[in-house]
Amino acid sequence: MKKSSVLDLVFMAFYVALFMVLDYMTNMLSILQMPQGGSLGISTIALLMASYHLGWQKGLMVSCVSILAQFVTGPMYTPDLLGFLLDYGLAFSVYGLACLFPNVSWFYSGVLVTNLVRFLSSTISGVIVYQTTWLASVGYNASYMIPTCILGLILIPVLDNALKRYTKRV
Repeated sequence: MKKSSVLDLVFMAFYVALFMVLDYMTNMLSILQMPQGGSLGISTIALLMASYHLGWQKGLMVSCVSILAQFVTGPMYTPDLLGFLLDYGLAFSVYGLACLFPNVSWFYSGVLVTNLVRFLSSTISGVIVYQTTWLASVGYNASYMIPTCILGLILIPVLDNALKRYTKRV
């Protein structure tokens, strides 16, 4: 195996492990949790960083593995397969694609787009799977997704620029 592919695997494992630690920490702090599922997405920082650092293909793999990792880190709120696909499958795998959207100076549009897709996916799940009204689903999901997006928009440029200084881009 080439040295770069081994290093990529190490970074991928690191990002999944970081996701698990941050997700577990979020699950332990009830103040960050919503009563019917959802929380401040501190753990999504690891997924976004994987995308920007490793590219969309490896970032997507990290994001997909993180979905399975959530079975270990805490309770998953989903009554059926459609709910799982909307609230976890689409909502978290999309973070691996963040690097496909252009950055404008300090503004990383991929952070905004991926959080918007997750918000829409969870909102649709609320209406279809949980049978709430559109307004109720938008309000519930916005209460934790807006802070998650703001957190990502602040932290990802800072962390990505710091990482660029200390690692060679793949």
